[in-house]
This record gives sequence, structure tokens and C-alpha cells, in this order.
Amino acid sequence: MKQIENVTIVGMGALGILYGDFFVKKIGRDHVTFVADEERTARFAKEGVYCNGEKCSFTMVEGGKQTAADLLIFAVKGNALRESARLAEKSVAEDTVILSLLNGISSEEILAEIFGPEHLIYTVAQGMDATKIGNKLKFSNLGELRIGVPDADPRKLENLRRVEAFFDRMSLPYTEEEDIKKRMWSKWMLNVGCNQVIMVNEGTYRTIQEEGSGREMAKAAMREVIAVARAEGVHLGEEDLEGYMTLADTLDPDGMPSMRQDGLAKRYSEVDLFSGTVLAKAAKHGIDVPVNRELNRRIKEIEAAYEKN
Repeated sequence: MKQIENVTIVGMGALGILYGDFFVKKIGRDHVTFVADEERTARFAKEGVYCNGEKCSFTMVEGGKQTAADLLIFAVKGNALRESARLAEKSVAEDTVILSLLNGISSEEILAEIFGPEHLIYTVAQGMDATKIGNKLKFSNLGELRIGVPDADPRKLENLRRVEAFFDRMSLPYTEEEDIKKRMWSKWMLNVGCNQVIMVNEGTYRTIQEEGSGREMAKAAMREVIAVARAEGVHLGEEDLEGYMTLADTLDPDGMPSMRQDGLAKRYSEVDLFSGTVLAKAAKHGIDVPVNRELNRRIKEIEAAYEKN
């Protein structure tokens, strides 16, 4: 079983910086590479990025000029995934393992379609409270990765063991999930509720931590996901909702999810991965999802106003 020695990361948002900084401090910058397009590479060379007040020592390479990675991590927005996969083509060799830290429930399927399912370890990033404004990242909770494979394919299981051995050497918090698809739907349920409610209220995690209309609206949106999940054959329940709300309660009250950070920067968000996907799947099953419909409408209104300002 080949040991993982080097890591390539695509995406220098909150999670890209968080894990890039973590791995550089553990194994050195010679073993960690960021891949980006020409524009982002030039911007990094000029401005750099910072993690908890310290300037990061990252190696940045333009897409197409990199070598193959043992571990390739995607940490981009959902609407940039296919373009990022094109940039990362030369990072993938026969024994490269791929993790996706994207929100939602579809990125692994997209990457499997492009690179082959044998490379993919299904992953959920949770519990971190990373906030990135401009080129500066702040976080207090590293969180953990929930990892697993959707079937018992021997090659996938071997790659899972390689990743676990690497994480053990790095002392990186992780949990192997027996039912990784349920875990992915559970985390997506949290994003659908909490991220969107914080966005429309222009708030922080405090918006959904304190008792009141924000917390109740987040729970209502999450219950609509439970209904859709059951129609899709994924067995989510109220206990999953309460478990994730308990997790959300541990985050920095003044922190905020990436969707709200997008709103502050007037960037288009991942609303189509959240309520947009809920609406599409609900329509397929004839399920009414009024809370997600309202959240979708309000977020689209916020984003439509970007062009007018």
C-alpha cells in the first residue's frame, strides 16, 4: 500500500487555506502544492494569504504545470468544480486519491465521472468555523473530516486505508463513516438550514444559535430536507437534525458560513446547491417545501441587487 507523501489542493477559500496551512506545518511546504489559474497565481504572488494573523508559506503552481499528487483535495465553490477539475488534470495519476470538501451532495459524483470512481473518497468537512474576508482567514475550531466509501470495492477500500494512515500521521481529526451518504445528506441538511438563514438575515452563527425566528426557520428548512431525503431513500430523522444543531451551537457565535461571506463580498453563492437542489428533488417527488422556496427567492433577490450597486 503506497504511503501518501504529498498533497495538492485546488481552491484557496476558507477550507483550502485552513488545510493547506495545517499540512504545511505538519509536512513542510515542499510537500504541499496549490494549483490555480494564471490570474489567481499572480494575485497570490502579489498579496499572499494569512491564517490566524500569520502569512502562509504556500507553493502555488499554474494548472498544467504541476506533477501528480498522492492526495488531491478540491476546496472550491460548487459552480467552479468542473473548471477546477480541468486545472487539476495533471495532478491525477493511477494511484492518486481525491477528496472533495465541497458543500452539497453531488461533487463526488461529478469528480468520479471525470477522473474515475476508484479515486474518490467521499468526504464531509464539519465543525470548523473558518471565516475568510479578503485574503485573511480566521478560525478557532479545526473541525473534523467524516470519510468513507459508498461500496466495498477493494481499490476504494485500499485508498480509504491510505488516507486514514496519512491522517493518523498528521494527527488530523477524522471519523470513518459506515454510511457516508447519510452523513453527506445530514451535513447538506445543516447547510440548507443554517447557511441560508444566516445569509437572508445578514447575520452570524449567533442567528441560528439563539432561540428565536432564525433558529426556527433553519430547523423548518432542515425538516423539508428530511422529507426529501426519505423520498430519495436516505433515512434522515429528527435526531440527525438535533445532532447537527448541537454541532452548530459549538461554533464561534461571531463567525459565519461561506454563504454569508459570499454575500458580504457580493459574490454569487451556492444557493443552487442548497435550496435549488431541495426544490428540484422535492418537485420530482411532489413534496411541498415552502421554507426553502422562500429562502431561495430571498437569496436570489439579494444576489440580483449586486448588479445594481
